[in-house]
Amino acid sequence: MRETYHEELNSISDGLAEMANLVGSAMGLATAALLDADLQLAESVISTDAKVDDLQRDLENRAITVLARQQPVATDLRLVVTSLRMSADLERSGDLAEHVAKLARMRYPQRAVPRDLRRTILEMGQLAQRLMAQAAEVIITHDVAAALQLEKDDDRMDELHRMTFQHLMDEQWHHGVETAVDVTLVGRYYERFADHAVSVARRVVYLVTGEHADELTRETLA
Repeated sequence: MRETYHEELNSISDGLAEMANLVGSAMGLATAALLDADLQLAESVISTDAKVDDLQRDLENRAITVLARQQPVATDLRLVVTSLRMSADLERSGDLAEHVAKLARMRYPQRAVPRDLRRTILEMGQLAQRLMAQAAEVIITHDVAAALQLEKDDDRMDELHRMTFQHLMDEQWHHGVETAVDVTLVGRYYERFADHAVSVARRVVYLVTGEHADELTRETLA
């Protein structure tokens, strides 16, 4: 019975890592679809979101089953409860990748991102994918130091997000209101996606230590 119990707990962690890798890949593909006006790629990302939703429902069912049958305590209980919250973060991340892909589809055959912003948006997309890959790794390894580092790495996303606004506010902006709205939305999608990756990492910190990331950081600095 105990062996089965631990297999169930491990399957929850594996499911979370699978979700994180899936949504990270989806955001990478959505970025390519956005920058290259690739309709087929955009459609594939949009269809992938249904799989993310299915994974979340399956993970939630497994977590609830563990709660009902095993009545976990201490660290195991934290794992189950925290996993439910992480799955919500990851499901929303999948929605954000889908939003990027839908923007690419809406503007097809035109490109939604003007040439002078392509490099910034590409970096945002690559960074978003990398942060989520780090989150997936942290889910498996329970590496607290790596989880805390992820939050620091997110600073670059915030910087890139500010850069897009600076570009939009520049008096030399000549791409019109519609493109400005598109760029504003897509910048927000990437920024929120990165926030969810950070949230997942912070929840792993709580899972392992029983302390919230902010509390742990303050104690380290003290």
